[in-house]
Amino acid sequence: MTKITRESLMTLEAYHKARPEMRKQAIEQRRLRTVALGEHLNIIFENEFLMRYQIQEMLRVEKVFEDEGIQGELDAYNPLVPDGSNFKATMMLEYPNEADRKIALAKLIGVEHKMFVQVEGQPRIYAIANEDLERSTSAKTSAVHFLRFELPAAAKKSLLAGAQMMVGCEHAEYPMHVETLPDATLASLVQDLS
Repeated sequence: MTKITRESLMTLEAYHKARPEMRKQAIEQRRLRTVALGEHLNIIFENEFLMRYQIQEMLRVEKVFEDEGIQGELDAYNPLVPDGSNFKATMMLEYPNEADRKIALAKLIGVEHKMFVQVEGQPRIYAIANEDLERSTSAKTSAVHFLRFELPAAAKKSLLAGAQMMVGCEHAEYPMHVETLPDATLASLVQDLS
């Protein structure tokens, strides 16, 4: 996978015209690439298109024209583009009630290090979390984490050959997994490996 470059971005005017269709595609891809673990934990597997859309949206909202601002957005979102040997994801802990959220985030310290994917017939692959900065403290975890699942060659080969993949969390306070991904979700993720 190639990183998004300044030259590959649309101008704000061109994006304005393309935005309705891109937004529709982004909503569909995000839905397809989201794995819900129970009712409070969602893993959104990011890809180049979703990050390109996010950059274009940020530039539009902030009305950024200058090189420095554009480079700042590229620097922020390019690390979430898979590079062919991994999956990159945004993990969200979602508790609508503020009091419940506060209690849960205090109980779930370290949850980001307990996230895994497991390709059929292969060992579990644990997430490398928050490579840009630490998002947990000794008192609570963050509601949002950024994860990288680095796939060994054997796991990648198995996925490309049609193996299934489990996604899960083995934190003592939130043990949850999805044994089998929907075919369309898995097919979309496998595209990140080519």
